[in-house]
Amino acid sequence: MTKNALFEIGLEELPARFIDDAESQLKEKTEAWLHDLRISYEQIRSFSTPRRLAVMIKGVAEEQTTIAEEVKGPSLKIAKGEDGNWTKAAIGFSKGQGKTTDDLYIKELNGTSYVFIKKHIEGQTTFDLLPEFHKIIESITFGKNMRWGTQSIRYARPIRWLVGLFGSEIIPFEVAKVTSSNLTFGHRFLGDNITLENPLNYESALLNQYVIVDPLKREEKILKGIHTLEKDKDIQIPVDKHLLDEVRNLVEFPQVFLGSFDQQFLKLPDEVLIISMKEHQRYFPVKSLDGKLLPYFVGIRNGNDYAIDTVIKGNEKVLRARLSDAAFFYEEDQKHSIEYYLAKLERVVFQEKLGTIANKVQRVTALTEQIGKFIHLNTDKMSLAIRAASICKFDLPTNMVNEFTELQGVIGEKYAHLYGENDLVAQAIREHYLPIQANGDLPATEVGAIVSIADKLDTITGCISVGLMPTGSQDPYGLRRQATGILRIVKTFKWDMQIENLLRIAQDVFKQSNVPLSNHDQSFVHLKEFFSLRAAFLLKEAAVEQDIIQAVLHDGVGIYDYTLAKAQTLSEKRNDDAFKPIQEALVRVLNLAEKAETTSVDPQLFETDSEKALYEQYQFVEESYQDTDRNAEKNLQLIAKLAEPIHLFFDNNMVMTDNERVRNNRLGLLANIANIINRYADLTQIEWKQHF
Repeated sequence: MTKNALFEIGLEELPARFIDDAESQLKEKTEAWLHDLRISYEQIRSFSTPRRLAVMIKGVAEEQTTIAEEVKGPSLKIAKGEDGNWTKAAIGFSKGQGKTTDDLYIKELNGTSYVFIKKHIEGQTTFDLLPEFHKIIESITFGKNMRWGTQSIRYARPIRWLVGLFGSEIIPFEVAKVTSSNLTFGHRFLGDNITLENPLNYESALLNQYVIVDPLKREEKILKGIHTLEKDKDIQIPVDKHLLDEVRNLVEFPQVFLGSFDQQFLKLPDEVLIISMKEHQRYFPVKSLDGKLLPYFVGIRNGNDYAIDTVIKGNEKVLRARLSDAAFFYEEDQKHSIEYYLAKLERVVFQEKLGTIANKVQRVTALTEQIGKFIHLNTDKMSLAIRAASICKFDLPTNMVNEFTELQGVIGEKYAHLYGENDLVAQAIREHYLPIQANGDLPATEVGAIVSIADKLDTITGCISVGLMPTGSQDPYGLRRQATGILRIVKTFKWDMQIENLLRIAQDVFKQSNVPLSNHDQSFVHLKEFFSLRAAFLLKEAAVEQDIIQAVLHDGVGIYDYTLAKAQTLSEKRNDDAFKPIQEALVRVLNLAEKAETTSVDPQLFETDSEKALYEQYQFVEESYQDTDRNAEKNLQLIAKLAEPIHLFFDNNMVMTDNERVRNNRLGLLANIANIINRYADLTQIEWKQHF
């Protein structure tokens, strides 16, 4: 026999950003809990709204699964003494299993005799186990927690009611002094209390009280309302997925409505209008069929369409006030020059040990010039890049960015155009903040990319050098995201730029600045390790195996796109039967080369033709090998040419001979070959045992 179960956690309104993860945790933890309890079921569904998290379990067995288990004990030699009696080890084993030595029996396993016991574990009644569900509720984690009243529990929001049902029976448990029942609550304003008699009626009972508990159905209702407006009004309403997810989790019963604002506000940049609507009011912007922004917005009400006109007017009033502020700030900002705002940056602290934003801009400008020289940027672009770097932060003290912080860079680009700056300079001001998220859009222009790297490199070098290394989930300066951005930009623009060289350039710029940093050698080690970790993260995302990641990053990141290509090449070769003798030869060299005390080689000390042949092949490979041509396949093929003479060398020579001069000469030759191999990757890190 089976029954259906339902658990619901009723809360004060949860922050929208917490809900999806909490619902996912609830479902996954419930599945694991039932599995551990050996309680079988047919299906689990989870639900969520701003005021509740719930899980419904269909077809729950009324008893745990009864199991018969065979438990292995000590070997017979240990379990029985020479006198044939059971030893303390056997007696202890049987007692530990709740049995006696009379229950022991002997079985042979892989040629050795062991004692065993059979255990029969009777399944308990499911209803008696379900009250332990309070542990699942208490184990859910959130981005931020709070305490309330005299409670010691920390949770995202106060728990107001709990539902626990197994069939029609109430499952008794308690969390934060709230006792479970079969009573739930409908919409805060439109609904009523609901007494649940059957878990299967949960969704329909709440729908009758203006609550759609399935978040995907709320999303479907929102999208249906948006598409209806598009069809009726001949407009298009771009649906931002992030915003859709958020508004879906802000309401229990969504009602889509169309509002408007004064057409005079369209003189503001589109980005200002869109940010005001999306980020501040959670509205969807409206565009004409040809893509022009229109003086309308789409909002989502938590309720039905009762007095919807009044709701629309209220939302229009709020948006009008915000856009009026934006229009005022936009006009006021244009009364001052770029130089006026740059002067203000001298009074804005970037970080107490790293000086002001003005200090940072000076370093970013110097870094931009150094990076431009490093990649042989032409004179015209160099001039534009330096100009962009020197004014890249000028919009930070403007009224507009002060009010709409999300528009940093965007407003800079708009104002730069108004002040007559070159188009590439203006675009670079916006692009130097990219990517905003780890996988976000990258700068489209070379000028923007250089300034972006310079800005991020300055922040990372400065912060890590003064001890602000990210730890755990704490990364207040976004150093991980910025390092990832640098690696992605360098890869995208295919610059022959070793990350370690970039770090040295950044440190040199700090040395020459008015906020010089100390402990450069130690800081360089930390910076190098930090970028290696970010590169490892990106390589893992590219489906590269962990051991190969360690192999290609053993000496740092180097040129990132070349490092990625080497990793992908090695990943393919590990499954190539033809490569097995090559890797065996190369790995053998790497292992023996560790014994070398010198890399000097005297050809006069060669005793065999195989020594001479290997030395000649090494010279050819050394002369031909190029790290910087970034052809991972070609370079590995070149190194592979050493494999045959290496095998012949080992077949015909004893490396560790008693003759010290000959031994050191041979080790020196292997050390030189190892240097070439290690420039490609440390092949000893790779688990070649997976090669069959």
